[in-house]
Amino acid sequence: MELKEAFAIALRTTRLHCGLTQEDFGIISSRTYLSTLERGLKNVTLEKASELAQRMNVHPLTLLVESFLILDPDTNFDSLMERIRREIDTTQRE
Repeated sequence: MELKEAFAIALRTTRLHCGLTQEDFGIISSRTYLSTLERGLKNVTLEKASELAQRMNVHPLTLLVESFLILDPDTNFDSLMERIRREIDTTQRE
């Protein structure tokens, strides 16, 4: 599975969980564009991911973390967060 496919699943799942339709994103994005993202046909930009997340009232990292958890089903949330915490701590000390 490619990252854009994992993002597609995370985006669609989060949108549905929030009870939103593709049409509910009309101000941010066309239904056609959102559909291409949800089918994994296009890559999303960071700016667009942030706008989509804001519309769903979730942090943009939620979509990214969900994507990487889907991409690697052997990784669990806690271990991924611990890795990210260590990496950020390391870069902040430099």
